[in-house]
Amino acid sequence: MVKLTDMKKINPYIAKFRRARVLVIGDLILDEYVRGSIERISPEAPVPVVWAKDRRFVPGGAANVANNLRALGARVSLAGVVGRDHYRDIILSGLAERGIDTAAVIEEKGRQTTLKSRLFAGHQQVVRVDWENVEPISKITEHKLDAFIAANLRRFDAVIIEDYGKGVFTNSLLARIISRARSLGTIITVDPKEDNFESYGGVTAITPNRVETQNAVRYLKMKDTSNAFKVYHDTLACDADIKKAGYAILNHLGLESLLITLGENGMWLFEKGRDEHIPTVAQEVFDVSGAGDTTIAVFTLALCAGMSKREAAKTANVAAGIVVGKLGTATVTPEELIERMHI
Repeated sequence: MVKLTDMKKINPYIAKFRRARVLVIGDLILDEYVRGSIERISPEAPVPVVWAKDRRFVPGGAANVANNLRALGARVSLAGVVGRDHYRDIILSGLAERGIDTAAVIEEKGRQTTLKSRLFAGHQQVVRVDWENVEPISKITEHKLDAFIAANLRRFDAVIIEDYGKGVFTNSLLARIISRARSLGTIITVDPKEDNFESYGGVTAITPNRVETQNAVRYLKMKDTSNAFKVYHDTLACDADIKKAGYAILNHLGLESLLITLGENGMWLFEKGRDEHIPTVAQEVFDVSGAGDTTIAVFTLALCAGMSKREAAKTANVAAGIVVGKLGTATVTPEELIERMHI
């Protein structure tokens, strides 16, 4: 369990989470969970018939990050794109019920609201069906997002960029967001998509998982004309590979920090001149979906509250350990976080 003597003063920091004003920008996803039981095989094909008994929708993607922030008490605004469809109504009403500001969620004609449908029999996921558009948003939509961000950025303590590669971010839009936020001294954290890695330069932190880090090294190898990445293994098969990749990405992009999430192996924090492996504190792993969203939400709030990046990473690691013990896309409460930090 958590035995961090320097983290015993966690309560005052978590109390400050409620003061934080955070803007989440990114790809909105609606997660659908259908649960039932299997009692027979279909006569139409050799597949099980699931007798559906329960159906629920929860915010996913950037919407889940906003949900995590709100669950911890922060004041949250969400910027992104939805279609003009039934699922837009579901996701927006759910966010409104949670007290999340959606004034900067833009409806784009001809676009579908991203839906990920998961079918479970008992606790076993049987299939997932994704309905989505991944084409870039229109120039008109991009202009509306850009205008909102430019007019309102001063109101926020932090910006979280949630890049799922669903078309919201262009390189030029990312560049403008990051440039404005840096000029204001605003905290900028990014859940990255490897194809856009070159656009994240100079941010406070990015939080890729192992696969995203591997893909980023491969991508940067192709793009880096200095051949600086040619000497690095991109499989991350051992700790030495992780450290080499971490420092290479940190230095190449001029980041303040890099937090690589490693699933059951915890996290690895990189800052200029130092790194630290943070072992997982999960008591049991039931469902890893959404753990990365919880990680970036808690890490960012911890920085807003005045924690060091090392303290913020350890707090986020504890939060991730809590949510993976829950089924489906989940959040963590301040009370749960405080309780686990004091074990």
